[in-house]
Amino acid sequence: MPGQEVPRLFITYAHDSPEHKDRVRDFAEYLRVRIGLDVHLDQWYDNKRRDWSAWAIEQLTEADFVVVIASPDYKRRADGAAPAHEGRGSQFETAILRNDLTKDLRAATERILPVVLHGQSAEDVPAFLNAYSTTRFHVETFSAEGVAELIAAITGQGAHPMPERGQWLGGRAAEGPTKDQVLLANGLPWLASSARIRSGTAQINGVSYADSIVLRPGSGTVESLGFVDIELGGGYRRLTAVAGVLDDADEPFQVGDFRVVLDGTPQAVYRAAFGTPVAIDLDLTGALKLRLEMCRPDPGSTPSHAQPGNSLRPGRPPELAWGNPSLST
Repeated sequence: MPGQEVPRLFITYAHDSPEHKDRVRDFAEYLRVRIGLDVHLDQWYDNKRRDWSAWAIEQLTEADFVVVIASPDYKRRADGAAPAHEGRGSQFETAILRNDLTKDLRAATERILPVVLHGQSAEDVPAFLNAYSTTRFHVETFSAEGVAELIAAITGQGAHPMPERGQWLGGRAAEGPTKDQVLLANGLPWLASSARIRSGTAQINGVSYADSIVLRPGSGTVESLGFVDIELGGGYRRLTAVAGVLDDADEPFQVGDFRVVLDGTPQAVYRAAFGTPVAIDLDLTGALKLRLEMCRPDPGSTPSHAQPGNSLRPGRPPELAWGNPSLST
């Protein structure tokens, strides 16, 4: 059923006994009042004289789903074992349902839902509904748990939907996150990186981050801007990290600018100082490619110089790190 469209249900059953009739009405009321389904039941239409055959045809035609309540009398009438004068309504309705199954077996099998209430059994399901080779719905209690399987059949939203299939790698397991797992950005292959970038442990403000992206100047070299490019493929939702100046920096009290670029579009710039790291939490939904940048700004500059649309202006050699950058699905 489409998102907000309310499914319409028609309940067909036999009046086996006053108790059975009351139980069916209680069931219908629960589905209509507590679940919110557009349920229709004959007991709610006895307020005037009707052509019940025409009414039944209308209900069976308009219903998105037909709920068949299993009972001994309903089974006898549906299976043609009852005399013609007994339960004419049940016999009429089940004849239409049999015709629907003959016309389009697959569609009618999904539309006609046999329900076994407490005190009944699968033996009470009419033969034409194939109780043992097709799904039947046992409702022991009128509760969310009791009707869960029935509601799943109506909405098409089961408790355990099939996950999306991963890439076939010839039988070798793919490396990467599964649903709700967190993966360190450092653990994904780098598409590209600057020369002095490496992975490893970073000590930032007294905290050790074992899986970090670290930028240090090499001996006799100056590399002011460090970056890493990572392929996301649209499969991640958030980036979290702690960005800061390394505690063992040769030049203390330096400042670092950290920027995220998604699919070539610069995002916000985060400025961290020695002893004052910055916690980063950024939405990545739908992004295909991630770039993590870090540099030491020119003296006197402010983060405004590196807003989206402008380039970071690298200054003196940085000693910076992205601490434990993590991607969540």
